[in-house]
Amino acid sequence: MDWLFGLMLQSNLFNTNVRGGKVFVLPDYNQSKEQQREITMRRIGYLLQNGVFRGWLTGKGPEDELRKFDFVDVVGIFDHSLKIKIGVHFFLWGGAIKFFGTQRHHDKWLRDTENYVVKGCFAMTELGHGSNVRGIETVTTYDSSTGEFVINTPCESAQKYWIGGAANHATHTVVFSQLHIDGKNQGVHAFIAQIRDANGNICPNIRIADCGHKIGLNGVDNGRIWFDNVRVPRENLLNSVADVSPDGKYLTAIKDPDQRFAAFMAPLTSGRVTIAVSATYSAKIGLATALRYSLTRRAFSVTPNGPEVLILDYPSHQRRLLPLLSKTYAMSFACNYLKKIYVKRTPEMNKVIHVISSAFKATASWHNMRTLQECREACGGQGLKTENRVGQLKGEFDVQSTFEGDNNVLMQQVSKALLGEYVTAKRSKKPFKGLGLEHMNKSRPVVPSQLTSSAMRQAQFQNDIFCLRERDLLECFAAEVSLCQSQGKSKEYAFTLNYQLAEDLGRAFSDRAVLHTFLEAEASVTSGPLKNILGLVRSMYALVTVDEDVAFLRYGYLSTDNAAMVRKEVAKLCSELRPHALSLVSSFGIPDAFLGPIAFNWVEANVWSSEQN
Repeated sequence: MDWLFGLMLQSNLFNTNVRGGKVFVLPDYNQSKEQQREITMRRIGYLLQNGVFRGWLTGKGPEDELRKFDFVDVVGIFDHSLKIKIGVHFFLWGGAIKFFGTQRHHDKWLRDTENYVVKGCFAMTELGHGSNVRGIETVTTYDSSTGEFVINTPCESAQKYWIGGAANHATHTVVFSQLHIDGKNQGVHAFIAQIRDANGNICPNIRIADCGHKIGLNGVDNGRIWFDNVRVPRENLLNSVADVSPDGKYLTAIKDPDQRFAAFMAPLTSGRVTIAVSATYSAKIGLATALRYSLTRRAFSVTPNGPEVLILDYPSHQRRLLPLLSKTYAMSFACNYLKKIYVKRTPEMNKVIHVISSAFKATASWHNMRTLQECREACGGQGLKTENRVGQLKGEFDVQSTFEGDNNVLMQQVSKALLGEYVTAKRSKKPFKGLGLEHMNKSRPVVPSQLTSSAMRQAQFQNDIFCLRERDLLECFAAEVSLCQSQGKSKEYAFTLNYQLAEDLGRAFSDRAVLHTFLEAEASVTSGPLKNILGLVRSMYALVTVDEDVAFLRYGYLSTDNAAMVRKEVAKLCSELRPHALSLVSSFGIPDAFLGPIAFNWVEANVWSSEQN
């Protein structure tokens, strides 16, 4: 990672700028949409020439995949547009070829994709359908007389929308479409289609329009695509799940349409993994900047004629930033765990990875937006300046709450999956196994009637109350859905009616799963000061989660007196973590050049001579 940070600092393409005697890099957001798109492609060319992408699609094994994840994270620390542009090409287009395709596709497309001989995009989302992939309206039929598939956009709501790379640069796309064979719809399948020639000219029967200016990510050329009887060879069907014979017979080993669709969607998990990780890095940038600023900025005095006080020495300022710092540490451990299980995945792990990545993607991206807003306010007027990054990141990362799955929809999927596990375990009378639900096999945890400071800081108490909430909500959700079904309502309608329980359950699962990853990381440290600090950070994460989620009061897991004790304990933890704030943000490992000038000598960065650089 340090090598890639250094590589970017060596080139003026990354907009190096000297402020207060320090070098910073920051995209120039004063540029027009067109200029941002052009410089993004030039940066990709520079990274390509320096071998950054080597092995990203042709490499073998977990180590190559982890290296790819690490490198794309470094790129994202510099510029979200650059990361998304690369991510669409490698993780979406390239990932579709790799996981939806078979050897013939790998041989033909992967190396050329890795070397940017072809530039790919990913045409799934439509004007009328985003999260509901099964409802997309693009239609593909098979012409057995020519051995070709014919792709059509039958109505305006079927136009492919928000397709990164489509507006300017992509030469090829993976088209997601309903496949009709002999008048029967076989469901959503993926096809390779060329949309531009080598000279950048749009291909016949393809229409493309620009999605226009956005609140962020203007370095990504999002476009709209229409297909008018576009013919592609039969071999362009990505056929790992299903195929069509030359004479037009539909072939698949997975006969159940639901299972086939699930197998088809499983490889898309990588997008949620990268979003969760990049959201956590974005929160780290915001906190590293805001906390460093609060360690040098003074305001007001607490005694007549006394010196001004560092703003991080105010308990109110500690309370607004240090709990977010602890949550960011927790999400960092969770994302590390998610990356590890993803790169070591087996087909049997698909369901587990889908559920965990959905939960962590939603939790991390929501946490990032809240963190950036608080950091922006904590930096006062300086938080408005683009060069200080925090405010700009809000617009750049807002999209994460809805792309690769709307967060609320993803959390509902988590709750449905948990309900499925619950029903299966009860019907089979077998213990719970997987998704961390093994705690359901034990006796119901008991929360002390009177909490003490010592008890609240115990990992056992924190684990118990998180498990109690998840367990109780899962049982309650199952009972309510069962009641609705006994009254003649469909299962889907029962889910819809109990959406509030589903939301609470999804959050409970995610919080408990994150806590478990924290405990695992903490267990790897045997003793010493680091062990003690991690204990403080973990207690802050757990207790501030309890303090902020009204579900603990709503469902009776805490008395009002105990809830008040939790709040007091959070304030105590803030004062204890205050001396470690600088060490904690420094350990993020983000080079100084990728933070804002106010993270350092902000007076020197704003003197007249610096202002002229």
